[in-house]
Amino acid sequence: MDLSPLPEIMVEPIVRAALLEDLGRAGDITSDAIVPAHYSTGMDLVVRQHGVVAGLDCARLAFHLMDPSIAFRPVLADGASVVPGAVIAQVEGPGRGLLTAERTALNLMCHLSGIATATAGLVQAVAGHKAQIVCTRKTTPGLRALEKHAVRAGGGSNHRFGLDDAVLVKDNHIAIAGSVGEAVARVRAHAGHMVKIEVEVDTLAQLDELLGLGVDAVLLDNMTPDLLAQAVTMVSGRMITEASGRVNLESAPAIAASGVDLISVGWLTHSAPILDIGLDAA
Repeated sequence: MDLSPLPEIMVEPIVRAALLEDLGRAGDITSDAIVPAHYSTGMDLVVRQHGVVAGLDCARLAFHLMDPSIAFRPVLADGASVVPGAVIAQVEGPGRGLLTAERTALNLMCHLSGIATATAGLVQAVAGHKAQIVCTRKTTPGLRALEKHAVRAGGGSNHRFGLDDAVLVKDNHIAIAGSVGEAVARVRAHAGHMVKIEVEVDTLAQLDELLGLGVDAVLLDNMTPDLLAQAVTMVSGRMITEASGRVNLESAPAIAASGVDLISVGWLTHSAPILDIGLDAA
């Protein structure tokens, strides 16, 4: 997988804030008391479950910000599949810095690797169909760029990053506007010509109204696989079709078999279980 890393200027403030939160007002009083100031050692970041790795740059920055003399040597890269016992990276340097940065590095890596692992599972579940697995804006505040990068590490793709990079007309917008057509008309009068428009529909009747409006994509919300298949037939390639709602490892294959282009999954970023990773003495 050719996965470009996020620019460090995007990642560093997040890692710095996490370290500062952990250091509090007095720093690591436990390590300062127990570990001699000039004690150095080496440790390994070791995975304890099958999964997919993400967040290596976060771990590297956590150690580097804590003590620039700590050497961080990655063994694997984001997007790598791992088995229990695999060494992800090696760190070496002052013991105090290693132990102080440990929790921040692991918190971020475990969380992001969990997202990558969950994404990879869904991608595998829909293999053989054209549907792509995409994430949503249901992200942890402050971590959106990292979490969406982790989805890509797991083989998924990203939906819009925020409210400003695409229009998504949802049920409350339609209720306020009075109809699908009126909502789209208001968007077209307001948005620039480069902005793509997607509209959420709950019924085939709403979809039928939408078909004549020439929008870019339709979000088919909480439809059964049978209804999704009917919707895909109605659309007949005139716009991108996206399914959402009740997506898990068991339901994903049937949803993908309906012929939709995208399957969006909110829990990938807000509820994926962590991948267990530890920092062990080398």
